[in-house]
Amino acid sequence: MKEVVEILAKALVDNPDQVIVDQNATERTVHLQLTVAPEDMGKVIGKQGKIANAIRTIVKAAAVKDGRRIIVDIDQ
Repeated sequence: MKEVVEILAKALVDNPDQVIVDQNATERTVHLQLTVAPEDMGKVIGKQGKIANAIRTIVKAAAVKDGRRIIVDIDQ
């Protein structure tokens, strides 16, 4: 899941070298922390959060196969 978020975020931003994805996993939950440059926050979040919600939807759909819950947080 970490790789999927990283690939999507790097494709959206102007500074792909500043994209960092941290992963903390428990038995049933995976928490992904996406960090981007401050000037790229708008590109990752999108208008009314549509891009952020799309990223979360894609990752959650991929996680259904594993039977895990995915949480994606976006920070600068």
